Amino acid sequence: MAQAGRIAGVELGGTKCVVVLATREGAIVAQETVRTGSDPDAAIGAIAAVLDGWWQDGGFDALGVASFGPVQLDPAAPDHGHITATAKPGWRDTPVLPPLAARYPVPVAFDTDVNGAAMAERRWGAARGLKDFAYVTVGTGVGVGSIVNGAATRGLGHCEAGHMRVARVPGDAFAGACPYHGDCVEGLAAGPAIAARCGRPGEEIAGDDPAWTLVADALAQMIQALACTSAPRRVLVGGGVIAQRPELIALIDARVRALVGDYLVLPAADYIVEPGLGTAAGPLGPIALALESLD
Repeated sequence: MAQAGRIAGVELGGTKCVVVLATREGAIVAQETVRTGSDPDAAIGAIAAVLDGWWQDGGFDALGVASFGPVQLDPAAPDHGHITATAKPGWRDTPVLPPLAARYPVPVAFDTDVNGAAMAERRWGAARGLKDFAYVTVGTGVGVGSIVNGAATRGLGHCEAGHMRVARVPGDAFAGACPYHGDCVEGLAAGPAIAARCGRPGEEIAGDDPAWTLVADALAQMIQALACTSAPRRVLVGGGVIAQRPELIALIDARVRALVGDYLVLPAADYIVEPGLGTAAGPLGPIALALESLD
């Protein structure tokens, strides 16, 4: 029997998976890390073992699963809850949700990891009180959670703004690093793209290196497109790249305002900000998703 007040969550990332048990107020009471690796059966089995232990020791009221993508979010689709066209070895077409949802007789919520983090920020972080905002994470990839009227956007699938093509800075001949699109935003601004451009990882690149201006430009063009489409009232920008170079926030903000010009009126302050939850946004993401299923 589930113990009232406890929520379980699974944040499935490309490198590691964080399995979390928390209160309804977002206080983490237990947390385990599982290596994602290239064997989905092994990873999901290890996740289930952690959840089984918590289930036997008092249970939980709901389960949230927030996964790297792309994923199938249409409940009517035969592959609902699967990872689809990922470049991660071994994980393409992997059923993530079905084996976990069948295991526990509680409400289960499923979404992308970035949408989960966005909903955590709305509940406990820098997007509290907002129904329309965007959450951008810049790390191994570029993910975007576009929240409109309090819910993550749907349609053909989840938001994939990180794969949009943007105008290139004149003279920049870098081919890009995205295996699908080359010089999309992710192919220009994600951590592997920065390393490919400069020949060394981001933490070894000086703060005044021109590469950071190019990174900021690609991200700013994407955010300008978001401002003209889903019209977020605030944009949260985080992830490993931003954690290493928080000064990128100011560069991105200035470039977005230059691109928008006088056509849109953006908030004078706190339009592009760092996430309020910091690194906790990811693990709390599936908790927030699960709570949404209970609200």
